[in-house]
Amino acid sequence: MSESNFIDYVKLFCRAGNGGHGAMHLRREKYVPKGGPDGGNGGHGGSIILRGNNQMWTLIHLKYKKHVIADSGVNGSGALRDGANGKDIILDVPLGTVAKDAETQEVLFEIVENGQEIVIAQGGRGGLGNTNFKSSTNQTPRYAQPGEEGIEGWFILELKLLADVGLVGFPNAGKSTLVSTVSAARPKIADYAFTTLEPSLGIVNYRDDKSFVIADIPGIIEGAHEGKGLGLRFLRHIERNSMLLFMVPADSKDIAAEYKILLNELKLYNPELLDKERILAVSKSDMLDDELRRDIKKHLPRTLPHIFISSVTGYNITELKDMLWNTLNK
Repeated sequence: MSESNFIDYVKLFCRAGNGGHGAMHLRREKYVPKGGPDGGNGGHGGSIILRGNNQMWTLIHLKYKKHVIADSGVNGSGALRDGANGKDIILDVPLGTVAKDAETQEVLFEIVENGQEIVIAQGGRGGLGNTNFKSSTNQTPRYAQPGEEGIEGWFILELKLLADVGLVGFPNAGKSTLVSTVSAARPKIADYAFTTLEPSLGIVNYRDDKSFVIADIPGIIEGAHEGKGLGLRFLRHIERNSMLLFMVPADSKDIAAEYKILLNELKLYNPELLDKERILAVSKSDMLDDELRRDIKKHLPRTLPHIFISSVTGYNITELKDMLWNTLNK
């Protein structure tokens, strides 16, 4: 997924179609001078609908589609002819797309299933023709119902990546290198902070043709929950992962302290993230000898599953896959 193609935020103006007006019409023919009401109903306005598509991973197809406007329903007419309905507009979006009201920031709904359809802007109902108001006491109603206006407004679509394992770590923790090692994904890798400027997904092949999806989330820094660094732009992607793999490099000054900072950022952003299963991987461990590993292990949280790995040499990568698979399938 190239940098230019990954779009996880779009703002759209959506206007659903108005309902057509009901007809006020009285039947008048050569030999039927007083035929009574025969006004047809107005057609319903077209709605704008979001539909989940599990073959899509980005919102790029909506990046330049700033205005989405559905057709209005056609007015009813005489001879009991109803107006045609306006055509609905269906927008395919990736699973994990969240729709918000742009003005209030209220979350309206989330698309999580393939084929799931939810209306984001409801079309107006068509008005009833005067034939619907005929009664024993009102044989010739000379009024009809106007069509309702369709919903319109600005909406925000945000994508939260759906993955089995989300990688959490500071810049240069080795997340991108791990993804490129265990999958066919090729994220940008370099020796400077914020090399990864967008999330990327990799499919990890496991034993007996099994697989799971891992997501490389751009680096978090202290204060990310307040928007520092890449901040809130990517923290939301962590919400949709089944479990979290924390990565701290072996050359960190204090691995346990760095892990606590990462954990605290997630807690401040969304306390529910702490309910997810998590594993700590000490990356770049090829620079450690057995004595240093034992020393580091003493200072790690005792209840936290951990493993020393090296993506460059392949040290413990198979064991890491086993840990991830077993945790996902508890």
